[in-house]
Amino acid sequence: MSEIHPTAIIDPRAELSPAVKIGPYVIIQGEVKIGSGTQIGPHTLMEGPCAIGRDNQIGAFVHIGGAPQHLQYRGEETIVRIGDQNQIREFVTIHRGTALGKGETIIGNQNFLMVGTHIAHDCIIGSNIIMANYVQLAGHCRIDDHAVFGGICGVHQHCRIGRGVMVGGLSGVEMDVPPFSLVAGARARFIGLNRIGLKRMGIPEPTVQALKKTYRIIQGSNLLLKDALKKVEQEFGKVPEVQEIILFFQTSQRGVIRK
Repeated sequence: MSEIHPTAIIDPRAELSPAVKIGPYVIIQGEVKIGSGTQIGPHTLMEGPCAIGRDNQIGAFVHIGGAPQHLQYRGEETIVRIGDQNQIREFVTIHRGTALGKGETIIGNQNFLMVGTHIAHDCIIGSNIIMANYVQLAGHCRIDDHAVFGGICGVHQHCRIGRGVMVGGLSGVEMDVPPFSLVAGARARFIGLNRIGLKRMGIPEPTVQALKKTYRIIQGSNLLLKDALKKVEQEFGKVPEVQEIILFFQTSQRGVIRK
């Protein structure tokens, strides 16, 4: 059985799995589905359509499923989807998608969203991501697995953050950030390889060395980007992580942060 505080207000359309714990003064409106073992802190507001998975820890004063902050939003039915085992701390806000986008905002598994983080409409967030206090994502951002953000970062709409990236605190990201890199600055610039992140991910040292040499060619040489990518392909193309970097540069829509 779920444990629901008597002051909570639960819409009859909501679907609560067993062992859900809902704290004081929580409000759940509309078609909200909550998986088993998820706990919701006091004064949190959830608006449907919204689907939340298992064993999530959701703190106090969180707002999930709010309408997108978009001037062309006209009340279309869109959704937030959240996976399993996420920690979502106090004052986090996560907005639904828009009809102009994909119609959904998606958050994966085992993420840690610290105090005041904002996930805007149509964002796609992977898994095992850490966002420190007051990280702000504009609409349509994509964040790949194992990315880490320092506090008070801002990310421009439609940006993509690659896998295993570290974004330094107080940074403003206005272009795509390539996988396994460290970027920082008021207008974020490439600093180097995210060696600590690679170690945490269990990437073997020979692969780390290939990645280091890859970025030395892409970021440190005077070659045109297309020529740098061609050289990287020739020298390290058999390394899957290097192929991931090459594909990232080739498919970027906003352009990729350079040194």
